[in-house]
Amino acid sequence: RMAAAPPSYCFVAFPPCSKDGLVVFGKNSARPRDEVQEVVYFAAADHEPGSKVECTYIEIEQVPKTHAVVLSRPSWLWGAEMGANEHGVCVANEAVVTREPASESEALLGMDLVRLGLERGATAKEALDVIVALLEEHGQGGNYYEDGSSCHTFQSAFLIVDRNEAWILETSGKYWAAEKITEGVKCICNQLSLTTKIDAEHPELRNYVKSQGWWNGDSDFNFSEVFSLADDHIACCSGRESLEKQGGDVSAQAMIDVLRDKDSGVCVDSESFLTTASIVSVLPQDPSFPCIHYFTGTPDPSRSIFKPFIFVDDVKLVPKVQSPSFGNDDPAKKIPRFQEKPDRRHELYKAHEWARSLLENDQDKGQKLMRIMLDLEKQGLEAMEDILSRTEILDPAEVVDLFYDCVDTELKFFK
Repeated sequence: RMAAAPPSYCFVAFPPCSKDGLVVFGKNSARPRDEVQEVVYFAAADHEPGSKVECTYIEIEQVPKTHAVVLSRPSWLWGAEMGANEHGVCVANEAVVTREPASESEALLGMDLVRLGLERGATAKEALDVIVALLEEHGQGGNYYEDGSSCHTFQSAFLIVDRNEAWILETSGKYWAAEKITEGVKCICNQLSLTTKIDAEHPELRNYVKSQGWWNGDSDFNFSEVFSLADDHIACCSGRESLEKQGGDVSAQAMIDVLRDKDSGVCVDSESFLTTASIVSVLPQDPSFPCIHYFTGTPDPSRSIFKPFIFVDDVKLVPKVQSPSFGNDDPAKKIPRFQEKPDRRHELYKAHEWARSLLENDQDKGQKLMRIMLDLEKQGLEAMEDILSRTEILDPAEVVDLFYDCVDTELKFFK
């Protein structure tokens, strides 16, 4: 039984730790080893009054307008592990275990809240407000994995970032606390990290923990100490030191390097879990420059390429990183759920499987392939640096098929 929360890692770096007035965000999504993640784009949309939205397990009220979003998500669910919206908001979640058992009743998943925050919030603070209001109204719960034999449930933590600030939001049931970050480097992982610096919280939070006998009301209120299981609360973030060592130079490349690091444990490759997808986002504090979001769409960032995506109107869709859709026949949608597991691999995932086996079985060919892949990635990173160093405004036509072309080129190399 996978009782331990999957060890994902999320990071944010603010100037002066990061380069050239950029906010840099990153996440490695650790999930069950065989799970496929897809990269999907949904355009901004208007919705009829009274319409509903079908999340992973439950239906909730839709809002009049949703923002355009790009998401990296386990392809069986509605929400996302991580993603961004057209307003330069990025959200990633972490499964966490607290002293409060997570509910098995089907409600909103932490991953659903990631997508809902992105679709409905034009700033990090708005996304936070959306998430906690939905938590209050609908609660969180239900199986985190596509597993018919056992229900794996967790509480949620979130890293919510925009061009100006970030919020770390940690939850247990419907109770929550949040800390605002505007400088330095922050990391969150699969355990609680908020201590006594709390900038927003559930109005009943302190009364609730007093009534449970978890806090006496006299000592400083320390969220992690109050909510963590006894031995759980340790400093978890091995990747933070490597980012801090960059001394003012955290860039997309530096964040990618940290996400690729297996020795530090940030790049997970264990018996139960694998980093099944990764994201790095660069958010210029100057709003006249575009935000750039790099996705792998494939497992193990040390053997994957980070490919850039920029929001523009009519951005070209990329079916080759989208999993097949099974509609209402999907075993994830039928009750009882997950009675079988369909093949959810997309075209890029299948091609990448071949590349991974080559890297594992043929040193010479594998290393040659890896050099080509990294060279391709470097070209993309340099082209994006060029966009961020220009004085003239970006022509949308130049990047409308950016992500599409990068995926296409990668597939050609694998073939």
